[in-house]
Amino acid sequence: MTTPGEQAHRARVAAGDETGTGSAAPEFHMFLERLFDLTGVDLSGYSRRALHRRLRSLIKGEGMSGLPELNERMREDPRFLASLVDRVMLRVTTMFRDPVFFRTFRQRVVPLLRTYPYPRLWVAGCSTGQEAYSLAILLREEGLYDRCRIYATDINEAVLEQARSGLLPLASLDEYEENYRAAGGIRQLADYYTRGETWAVLDPAVMDRIAVFRHDLARDASFNEFHVIFCRNVMMYFDEPLRYRVHELFRESLVRFGYLGLGQSETLHLSRHEAHYELLSLRQRLYRKVC
Repeated sequence: MTTPGEQAHRARVAAGDETGTGSAAPEFHMFLERLFDLTGVDLSGYSRRALHRRLRSLIKGEGMSGLPELNERMREDPRFLASLVDRVMLRVTTMFRDPVFFRTFRQRVVPLLRTYPYPRLWVAGCSTGQEAYSLAILLREEGLYDRCRIYATDINEAVLEQARSGLLPLASLDEYEENYRAAGGIRQLADYYTRGETWAVLDPAVMDRIAVFRHDLARDASFNEFHVIFCRNVMMYFDEPLRYRVHELFRESLVRFGYLGLGQSETLHLSRHEAHYELLSLRQRLYRKVC
């Protein structure tokens, strides 16, 4: 017997026969089904165009003949399977990405967060954790971190394991420092990590209030009430039904007058959820739930 989640997944796959990139082909359906069966990752609500573009690049880069060979390799090669989701979803994350967003958050939202005794913040689609780390540092500098809890979630256990580690790539530290300063940082970013030979490690005090665990936006329910939700540069890869589903999830999860942060290419404008929010900053995609 299939579960309701599995039934919904299969319905989305069946409904996703878009033209132009071959998404109606049995091999593509088999790819979605096999990935779901082997990993529990449901990509049926992701943009077919984006998925096919990335699959073509992956197949070419691996020297494979096409989707049938990819499907077989997924089944036979666990190490390849473990890297597949990241490569298909093309995760890009840095510390204090879009620094003006964090500066605006510090100026416009943090003063209001002070009015809550125990603010809860959710970074949905956290990837390897840099956005959650950035938020933790910002809240620490504002004297709020000790009474906050940050929940960082993603669908991929491989990136979640890295997020739990607090490791930062040495090659990215200069970029992170520049972003941190542009975001309104009041110290030096190096004050928050220890440099090693191959990685830098965040101080335990930064990681102390971050809970990292698996959550699938396409299938899982709300798990708490939040004062802030960040889901930045994630929904741009979703199709319209999945975006609607995720916005419903966020609306249910936010307290009244809670804050929603989206990515630069994402907006509530002209969406069915726009009426539930007031706009704090159009340029920075910051919203406040009003009903």
